[in-house]
Amino acid sequence: MTDSTGPGLDQDGCFLREGALSRITDAFAPVVAAARERSAARFGDRLHSAYLYGSIPRGTAVPGVSDLDLLLALHTPPTPDDHATADALGAELDAEFPQIDGAGVLVEGVPRLLSEVERYDLGWFVACLCTPLTGPDLGERLPRYRPTTLLARETNGDLFRLLPGMRERAAAARTEAERRRLTRGMSRHLVRTGFTLVMPRWGGWTSDLTEMAEVFGRYYPARAEQMRAAARAAHAPADHPALLDTLLADLAPWLADEYLAVHGPKAPRP
Repeated sequence: MTDSTGPGLDQDGCFLREGALSRITDAFAPVVAAARERSAARFGDRLHSAYLYGSIPRGTAVPGVSDLDLLLALHTPPTPDDHATADALGAELDAEFPQIDGAGVLVEGVPRLLSEVERYDLGWFVACLCTPLTGPDLGERLPRYRPTTLLARETNGDLFRLLPGMRERAAAARTEAERRRLTRGMSRHLVRTGFTLVMPRWGGWTSDLTEMAEVFGRYYPARAEQMRAAARAAHAPADHPALLDTLLADLAPWLADEYLAVHGPKAPRP
């Protein structure tokens, strides 16, 4: 059972939606305004709604360090051209605004975001971790969520499937910039997976990577320092150039096996 008064939950034990437009600091307001305007311009009537997530809508972003995270929901499933347009938009925003270090623009179709198979993954993501930027809020069409083993399984119960590809990409990295990008992204993934492994037992939610690692360490003290190292690398990948190989060789396979044992595998996607 979860603690109904756990961090990040309301009095009924359901997730509080994190982030709000009112929390965006002045430094990032021009980036957000440009993201709103250019998303509408690029996708026109096909754009159903747009959402921010990550540190900027939480109000914790650091100028010159934090990235911009944007989700665009289209009325119909995205095409390869849509993904290319989203990538170009992210690169454009990153190049123009020095207060962000990278911009990721995800694009998904409304049918998938509201589908039954995504109810406890992308649906939860929209309803709980995304801040509406423009358009009708899909969160109003989704249920309330609790930190259950079902949520844990459907959000991160696929590490065992992803791990071979993660190793291949790490081995193929040829530049320091690419290596840093992979270290940052994969370390984040491992910390979040470690946290959701213990989330139902802890009975709460946080998006802070350092806190995630500390919560994980309470339940797996023998792996605590590895997870703390992953959290540090997620924040400053350049300071840990060799850590990714160690994480992928030791922590990640253990975590994948433990996740399967505790929560089972994520349902396969089409």
